[in-house]
Amino acid sequence: MDKIPILRMGQFLLVTIQIDLYDRLALNLETDLVSMVHKTGARGVLIDISAVSIVDSFMGRILGNIASMTRILDAETVVVGMQPAVAITLIELGLSLTGVHTALDVERGMALLETKLGPMDLMADEDDNSE
Repeated sequence: MDKIPILRMGQFLLVTIQIDLYDRLALNLETDLVSMVHKTGARGVLIDISAVSIVDSFMGRILGNIASMTRILDAETVVVGMQPAVAITLIELGLSLTGVHTALDVERGMALLETKLGPMDLMADEDDNSE
């Protein structure tokens, strides 16, 4: 798999990572996601990592970078579905994921984005048919 799919849902982007990321794939995701935020004007990014069982300092740094880059582009990032072992590893590595909001699952993550940004505007897809 060379790319992680990025789905647009109104003013939000949804990324579901179904495999453990290797470095090149993570870098591609970072580039693709930041480009997609710029291209679509998305206001929120939700990254589901529930299928990710291994994380290292590089992966933690990539998540932080994505949040920082999207924030500069006026979008909030929420990471959902983090496994307890991943959370423990991130803390043991000393990674605080500054600027990354977290939620237990996709439903709570979407609610968090809507709290921060307002209700999801599904009509945004119809306004921009260039996608």
